[in-house]
Amino acid sequence: MATTPLETLIGARLAVGFHGTAATDELIQQLRQTHAQSLVMFSRNFVSPEQCRTLLRDLEDALGYRLLVMVDHEGGRVVRFTQGVTRFPDALTVGKTHTPEAVEQQGAIEARELRQLRVHVNLAPCVDVVVAGADPIIGDRSYGTDSERVAAFGAARIRGLQTHGVAACAKHFPGLGAVPRDPHKTLPTIPLAWEMMERVHVPPFRSAIEAGVAMVMSSHVCYPALGDPLGLPATFSKRLIQERLRQQLGFTGVIATDDLEMGALRTFGTVGDAAVRATEAGHDLLLICSDLTAASEAMQRLRQAYFNSELNQSELHASVERMTQMRENFLS
Repeated sequence: MATTPLETLIGARLAVGFHGTAATDELIQQLRQTHAQSLVMFSRNFVSPEQCRTLLRDLEDALGYRLLVMVDHEGGRVVRFTQGVTRFPDALTVGKTHTPEAVEQQGAIEARELRQLRVHVNLAPCVDVVVAGADPIIGDRSYGTDSERVAAFGAARIRGLQTHGVAACAKHFPGLGAVPRDPHKTLPTIPLAWEMMERVHVPPFRSAIEAGVAMVMSSHVCYPALGDPLGLPATFSKRLIQERLRQQLGFTGVIATDDLEMGALRTFGTVGDAAVRATEAGHDLLLICSDLTAASEAMQRLRQAYFNSELNQSELHASVERMTQMRENFLS
């Protein structure tokens, strides 16, 4: 039996973003260098539904394999497509004015519309419980300040999406609602002890897991009271990713990073270094959402780490198996 090339295995664990609205020769060549099997779409890639479908079809034809396509489609201010989708209100408004049943129906509508655009994964819902005085980066992206309500609405949205063929992603574990600064710009710290996190911020993730969520995304935030006093964000924390999320909460699906190009991680080295450290922590899917050169460099850095046994290849195969299962469930 032929073995799968190492680059192909690593590519199964990369989700990349790009610039442009057409499948140019340059874009195709750049994607080939990353070996990435997943794409993250943004407004910069979208002109119309037909253009979007053509772009993705042309990329797949050129690359010779199916792409798992993802998008942030939260509602409110976080919607990447301007046509072909229903514009739902932000989560905070929905949480105040709707019922979980209505939110499940919202997920079903979103799934049908996203499938028409060849999208397979909605990087939503945001199940962070917002805290007064926190940075507004979460704000109206949260269903509110009540943990039980956020949990109920998040689980309903997940059921609506996944019952109708689009994978959901609960984010940002172990909870970003109390963040004092925007991790897109700098590395923040949430000093809460695990008891407070488990009482307020973790229950929506438990509910998401019970609802069968396909993916959980971690946060680029330090939680020094949760077992990593050395200033490591959750992105690089084995304690949070492997012990808390995998073992304690029992999540068996795909664990994804937030964008490894965000400002919060700049002090930790290159995107390639971040990819290795996030892999060591236990992530299955590594998001690099803008720079294909950085994605290619991350591919090479990961290849070197596996070749030199800096990273464990048995864990690589386990992650690829989880990605394969998600592709089989939603890439039809």
